[in-house]
This record gives sequence, structure tokens and C-alpha cells, in this order.
Amino acid sequence: MKAIIGKKVGMSQVFDENGKVIPVTVIEAGPCAVVQKKTEEKDGYNAVQLGFGDVPERKLTKPEMGHLKKAGIGPKKYLREFDLDNAAELNVGDLVKADTFAEGDFVDVTGTSKGHGYQGVVKRHGAHRLKETHGSGPVGRHPGSMGPSTDPSRVFKGKIGAGQMGCEQVTVQNLRVVRVNADLNMLVVCGAVPGPKGSLVTVKSTVKTHKVKQLGADISRNPQKASGRNPQKASARK
Repeated sequence: MKAIIGKKVGMSQVFDENGKVIPVTVIEAGPCAVVQKKTEEKDGYNAVQLGFGDVPERKLTKPEMGHLKKAGIGPKKYLREFDLDNAAELNVGDLVKADTFAEGDFVDVTGTSKGHGYQGVVKRHGAHRLKETHGSGPVGRHPGSMGPSTDPSRVFKGKIGAGQMGCEQVTVQNLRVVRVNADLNMLVVCGAVPGPKGSLVTVKSTVKTHKVKQLGADISRNPQKASGRNPQKASARK
């Protein structure tokens, strides 16, 4: 797995070689310093802890500063641990930059969604509202009746209702890396990324598997289908 910590800059659009517009999100990815190295012998597993974002020393506690000074690294705002493929090759103090990814890679981006405060069922869950005329009264956006009477005398778990909306950890999977610029610490991915501008995101290799479609995969082996009886005729229809 490849991973890096970054900050969402915002959305934009780029054009590919065919002139097709691609909506993209620009991420300031890294540079991330290796703060700690976990090993199989000492910790029972292999991983590295990355630090991102410079911050004044006065904003960190003494235990946090002691942890960073032990590694010989300046104050960092965010620390995250990743099980990288090359964890054994990295040492404390090394830098992980945006060029750890390449154009065409597929990544999963994790961030914190925008907070919307306390919202009702209409905005939070898309519930239907009452009509605006002929007796709907002041309850047009209310959730309405939701529980039986004597049995079971309660509302079942999972029923939609009003409450805190947003401000949750969200992962968007399978986004394609469009451009990489290590000099500008820039990672450009196709599609939207959760969170507001300036929010923290983590970019990791996708957990999805990409299979290459082989020649003849669309030809059926079932003799009852036309493509199975005459593959040449089926391929000629393309």
C-alpha cells in the first residue's frame, strides 16, 4: 500500500489529450516526515508513522514534542500511521512526497465531511414533506408518526429522524490520479473529495481490484446464446 497525508485545496477542471473536461480535486500532498517506525520484532507489525503540517511548538503538549524531538523532527500538527509496502526501507526522518503516486493510479481518499449542524429529516434524510395547502398546518416538515401503539411500544432502531448532520469520516474510493507534481506537492485526482477547503485528507492506494478485460470476454460459452453459437458473428457486430 502507498499512502500520504494532505490538505484539500479545492476543485477545478483539466482537459485531457482528447479535449474532454475532467472535474478534479487538487490536494496538497506532503511532504510527510517519517516520525516513527514500527517493526515486527519490537511492535509485532510493520508500519510507519507520518507527520504532516508545520505548527508552532507552543501549540503542542510536552509529550507530543518529546515524541517528535526523539525523532529529530520539528513540530507537526498531524500524525498518522500507515502500513506501507516499503515500510522496511524507510527510516526515521525520511520524507514521503507526492511522487509516491503516479498518473493513472487509483486511490481512496478519506476526509471529514462538512458539518451542517442539527437538521431535520427533510434535509438530513430526504424525507417527504406534506403539501403546502389545505390543512397541512405547522407540521409540513415534521417526521410524522413513526411508532406502533401497545406492541412493541417503541420506535425501532435505525428509524430516520432529526439530528447532527455531517462532520463524519467519509472515504471516497477508486479515484483516478490525473496529475502529480512533486515540486509543488500537488496531487490532482478525478472527482470530489469529502470535506471543506483546507481540511485534512489521507490518500491511500485503493482497495478495489482492477481486472483487465481479456479478448473474447464478451463472448458467451452458452450454446443457447447467439454469441456462443457463432463467436465470429458476435464479434462482427461491434
